[in-house]
Formats: sequence, C-alpha cells, structure tokens
Amino acid sequence: MNRRGEAEIEVASGHDDEPTLPGTFADYELAPREYPLSVAQTVLRMHTRVADLYNEPMDQTDQQLRLTIEALRERQEHELVNNRDFGLLHNADLKQRISTRNGPPTPDDMDELLSMRRKTKFFLAHRRTIAAFARECTRAGIYAPGTEFNGHHVFAWRGVPFLPCNKIPISDRLTSSVIALRTGEEDEGVIGLHQTGIPDEYEPSLSVRFMGIDEKAVISYLVSAYYSVAVLLPSALGILENAEIGQYDDSRSRA
Repeated sequence: MNRRGEAEIEVASGHDDEPTLPGTFADYELAPREYPLSVAQTVLRMHTRVADLYNEPMDQTDQQLRLTIEALRERQEHELVNNRDFGLLHNADLKQRISTRNGPPTPDDMDELLSMRRKTKFFLAHRRTIAAFARECTRAGIYAPGTEFNGHHVFAWRGVPFLPCNKIPISDRLTSSVIALRTGEEDEGVIGLHQTGIPDEYEPSLSVRFMGIDEKAVISYLVSAYYSVAVLLPSALGILENAEIGQYDDSRSRA
C-alpha cells in the first residue's frame, strides 16, 4: 500500500530482454460515500394587495423574493461550513488538521498549512482571523502583498488569496480556524453539489413554487434551495485550528 492507504500500482522499469511484467489494477472503493443534497426552505407570504398595487417602480414580489433568496443563500453558506454531515469544518481528514504553534496564526503556521496540498486555491477565514494573521506578518517584518481574485484585490499569502467568511465560528476563548481548499473536479478538490432542472426553478438548484391564495387573500410561495459539498481527496481540504485572534502583545512590536 502507498502512503494514502491505496493499493500500489506495480510497474516494471529499466529491464532488459523480455521479463515477465507485473500485473496490477487501480484500487477503488466498493461502497463510496454518497452525498444527498441538503435543503433550506421557507414560505414567503404576501398579501395580493401588495403584489397588485406596489409593483412600480419596483416590483414588490421580485424584491420580496430577492431578499428571501439572499437569506436562504446565507443559510446555505453557513451549512456548507458548519454542517455536521458535510460541512467543511467537520469533514477535513485528521491528518490535514494542524494547530498553531504559539496561539496567533503566524507565517510559519500558514506555510505548513500551504505545504500540505498542491494547488491551494484560496484560504477561508473570519475577518478577525485575517486581521490577526496580518498583525503577525507586521510583527515579523514581513510584507504580504495582495492578489487579484475574480476582479477584486484581496489579502494573500504566498499568492494564495484570503477570502473572508463570517460563517467560520469564533469560540468563547477567541479562537477560530483557517480553511485551505483545492477546488475543482479536474484537480480532485472540493466541489459544490447541486441539481439543475428542478420543477419551478428560479435559479440553479433553487425553486419558487406557488402554493396558492388563502381566504385572507395572502399569496404563499415555497422557496427551496438544494446544496451540498464533497471533498474528492482528503488532501484537498486542510484546517489550521486554535488560531487566537484576541492576543495583542505590544512589547514585541516595540522591541
């Protein structure tokens, strides 16, 4: 077996004449994990009077749906990070979890986290965690230039962007985590799961279904968002844990 616990692929090389070549096969899981899509739902209720009279200059139905969908997307983001079954914080392999050396997230900690995988696409961290890491860079006299990510200039380390995510929790002891991801199916990374073509689809994998009008002339819409996330290889996801974000040591900066 190799270091990943997979069956070694036997290969012969550097031989002469006509030796017997080894037979081999690519190992695979007989019962791989299945990822059922999770769902976030709510019922949007609106009086027909509002839909009829208050539709200019802004259509109130569209605006109510927009705000409802934004709330569902916020819940979806929270679940993708924190859900016990498929969330990123709970599905990282134990070998891909490290702890900070001295409390705050330091450049050495981030280098170790970065070295654990190839093609790290980005880091996810709470804004306060990013600020704590920036303080450690300043304290060490290191300038961390930013980088471009989807048309935005963001803070980065070794060219890998830091993306703020307020869904990563901060504990009572003022510690948090940094998530490092390699994404994309081609790179065997972390991929999002959804289902397109569902009935009454309003956005990809999100449906708005008319539920009728009750005796009080209130319209009801069932709004549903389906989602999940899968880690294709354990090395695609890593976490720096126990990063202290509330530690301020002015003595070292004055020195």
